[in-house]
Amino acid sequence: MTRPPWMPEAPVVPRADGHWVPTWTAMPQAAEPDNMPPAPFTRDDAVLADATVRQTIRVSAGGEQIRLRVSNAFGGAALSVTKVGVALPAGGRAGVSAIRPGTARPVTFHGRSSVTIPAGAQAVSDPLYAGVAPRSNLTVSVYLADGQRPAGTTAHPGSRTTSYLLAGDHAAAVDLPGATPVDHWYLLSALEVWAGPSAAAVAVVGDSLSDGRGSTTNGNDRWPDRLADRLQSLPGTCGVAVVNQAAGGNRVLDDGLGPNALARLDRDVLAHSGVAWLILFEGVNDIGTAEATEAAQKRVADELVFAYDQIVTRAHARGIRVYGATLTPFGGNTPYDDARGCREAARQAVNQWIRTSGRFDAVVDFDRAARDPADPRRLRAAYDVGDHLHLNPAGYQALADAVPVGLFLHEPLPPGFGFG
Repeated sequence: MTRPPWMPEAPVVPRADGHWVPTWTAMPQAAEPDNMPPAPFTRDDAVLADATVRQTIRVSAGGEQIRLRVSNAFGGAALSVTKVGVALPAGGRAGVSAIRPGTARPVTFHGRSSVTIPAGAQAVSDPLYAGVAPRSNLTVSVYLADGQRPAGTTAHPGSRTTSYLLAGDHAAAVDLPGATPVDHWYLLSALEVWAGPSAAAVAVVGDSLSDGRGSTTNGNDRWPDRLADRLQSLPGTCGVAVVNQAAGGNRVLDDGLGPNALARLDRDVLAHSGVAWLILFEGVNDIGTAEATEAAQKRVADELVFAYDQIVTRAHARGIRVYGATLTPFGGNTPYDDARGCREAARQAVNQWIRTSGRFDAVVDFDRAARDPADPRRLRAAYDVGDHLHLNPAGYQALADAVPVGLFLHEPLPPGFGFG
């Protein structure tokens, strides 16, 4: 029997043939000094002590039963979470501090309202009935009585969504008057839905081009958001969730802003149940931060090819199809573009391998979708946010439109899949 969303507490009875599928994610990162909560929420001895953090997240696929993942991946000590609650945001909007009256629900962990998460670990909540519709927003409020000690916390700085901080316990409050707005997420790493056997997720591994630099704050118009809109609107793919595991400044080979893609693959993709596909769209930062010489760029291109091959191998071992996305242009960008064209040559070499190696299960040609036909080293002017590297919402829509929806139809894995 279907239970309408936001009904009173009741035992959660799982669908027998269901499984957990991530419907929203945020790649955990260590909050850099500029991205820490502002004073007075960051002190010398603690972060977010006696404070409520209210944030909204946008789900891709919907479900009647949900659970949260709270991360202490980068906390220097155990994280004591006093209270967590979910609700529907006022007006259904992203980035608002108010919730719809009567929709607040407590989240528990092994039946308790509080949980202590060891340094480097995460906590998965109990399932609860709190139905979320596809492509809808959900409010999550977290209250920390003691805060994070020492000063340091797990965050996702590039949320492109406004969160709110307020002293005291306001986890169930209808609104937070006087709260401090910040455009970051803190502590949350995933929301999952219990879904039928045909439901699955596509995980996006990338950098700021997938994290959405140049998109609209509270607009949810990154290209993974727009891809989710396409998939959810079609009968054959309406059970497909899109989860964004990208972060600005991230690199494939070396740590940058967050661990390198090779190091974080297990945590951000392989450890999530229900992931059937992976879109890999990352490498521009590796090329752009390597020395602009032929030798250095030859080396980084070769190492990216090796890394892509490793990612495919590890994902295939878990039965996950991997789609390689070509790297988009950065001609004219300071500091990535160079007068001799060494970095452009590396980008072309990497893209040639992505297109022709046959190593990926399919290729998504973002380069072709975004480049200027009259000057392929550069982005189309209509898509360029202005720095000649990142895209505006129209450009991100073009990337989403370039992804064939047929890649996400459920088909049996071919014989020998994952051998090598």
